Amino acid sequence: MYSWDGDTSDWYGDESYSYSGGDARRRAAADRAKSYGPRSYERKSGPNEKIIDPSKIVRTESTNPLIVAIDVTGSMAGWPFEIFDRLPLLYNTLVQYREDLEICFVAIGDAVVDRWPLQVTEFASGFDLEQLLGSLFGEGGGGDSPESYGLFAHWVNTHVEAPNSGESPFLIVFGDAPMHEIVPAAQIKHYLGDEVGQDVDAIAAWQQLTEKWNTWFLRRPTGRDGDRVDKQWGDAISEQKIMRIHDEQRAVDYAMGLIARYWGHFDNFQDNMRARQDDDKVEAVSKVIEIVCPRCGAPIPTSATGMFTCKYCGATLSLS
Repeated sequence: MYSWDGDTSDWYGDESYSYSGGDARRRAAADRAKSYGPRSYERKSGPNEKIIDPSKIVRTESTNPLIVAIDVTGSMAGWPFEIFDRLPLLYNTLVQYREDLEICFVAIGDAVVDRWPLQVTEFASGFDLEQLLGSLFGEGGGGDSPESYGLFAHWVNTHVEAPNSGESPFLIVFGDAPMHEIVPAAQIKHYLGDEVGQDVDAIAAWQQLTEKWNTWFLRRPTGRDGDRVDKQWGDAISEQKIMRIHDEQRAVDYAMGLIARYWGHFDNFQDNMRARQDDDKVEAVSKVIEIVCPRCGAPIPTSATGMFTCKYCGATLSLS
């Protein structure tokens, strides 16, 4: 479990965090966390297959669903565990802004070589997320390069239901690799239990997904700008929605900052981040987020202040 102050059983955080909402939900999660103790990824040999089975339909009634997917293949090194361990921070920060927030966590591997290439949880909130996250397994396998991001996109398109989301909900992917261009029909049948009749084009699956989900690829710092990974993901979700992140311990902050920016609480997010990080790190994260529209990824003029409407997607932002 992520440690707020060296105490790994503390979900709630301390008084230096200026939360203005979601207090009851956070306290309930904190009480449950204390009774269970810390989560550990040590000595695991696999996931809880009953919980992470991707053949199920995942449905949420929340108006603010969020999907966070993490590439858990070997090339990601220790990044998945750094991201997983910040679960309380992710939820506790965002729930203050929208209290019906529910999150679905996904672990992505390579269906060509991995045993569990797609692990998914239900949508949940509070300490239920902690228990669901503990069912995932960082297999650490994967092939030489492409991973099964396309299988994940097809799963979202066919197995996720979020009927009450009033606006395009966020879907965040942490990764560093290109994707297999084709998702074989046999693979879909094997892992999802669906008869599709023909192979699925991975890029097309992602393009379909972005029609409903505000999708971002937060890329671990590998390769060069404009390389194969950037080009393929640019075709899939648009190049503006690719964000390079350079600090694994701040990876979740980038995701939270994007969402807080779009929801109109970026100043509060920065204040909370300053309670646990020095100004240089807050500035480094903020600088990347402040120059792009959190809805479409288009550039925002540095001179923009007050209420700003993106001319590309129409999103209205409150800028300081």
